[in-house]
Amino acid sequence: MLSIFRRLAKDQRGATAIEYTLIASLIAVAAIASMRSVGNKVGNVLNNVSQAMT
Repeated sequence: MLSIFRRLAKDQRGATAIEYTLIASLIAVAAIASMRSVGNKVGNVLNNVSQAMT
């Protein structure tokens, strides 16, 4: 039983998977935030164009 715990303590695959998941999550949050910002700006430009055309 002790050898199983030693083997699990030395195993780095789980830690690596968690690190990759955290990195992917941070990238996704940054991408969503930037897309919202750009989307709002594009919406404002289109509204201004619409107002200018009327």
